[in-house]
Amino acid sequence: MRRLSLLLLAAACLGMPPTALTAQNPDKAPDQLRTLSREELDAVKVLTAQERDWNRGDLDGYAKGYKNSPDILFVGRQISRGYQQMLIDYHGNYPTREAMGTLSFSELEPHVLDDHFVVVLGKYHLDRSKKVGGPADGIFSLVMEKTEKGWKIIVDHTT
Repeated sequence: MRRLSLLLLAAACLGMPPTALTAQNPDKAPDQLRTLSREELDAVKVLTAQERDWNRGDLDGYAKGYKNSPDILFVGRQISRGYQQMLIDYHGNYPTREAMGTLSFSELEPHVLDDHFVVVLGKYHLDRSKKVGGPADGIFSLVMEKTEKGWKIIVDHTT
């Protein structure tokens, strides 16, 4: 039942209109910016820590932004589940520092759903040489859950 609830929550979030703008988007006029709530700021801090860990070549540190659970979901070219599978996939897809390249997130747009869940929309850019796949860009939506260890990603939908 919990898995069904998470799936329904994620589906509802993906259909949300991106109406909230954050101070992270410099292309917006000052009157369109808003102040982030404590929950939103804490969720965004998870992503800035992930960006930092990735760019240091620390995949295990990057993975700490996710809830260590067999129930977490990854939606991309296919659907995969679980923290351990995520680690296997990341280490297989990015076996070297060169393959990891440099990651940057932009246009982060958090939306508080309630005291325990936040959705964050955003864009990513992966800068790396053509020899290891070349640059990559895309968008993502993340469902994050407030846990005893802070905000953790439980659904990652990345294109």
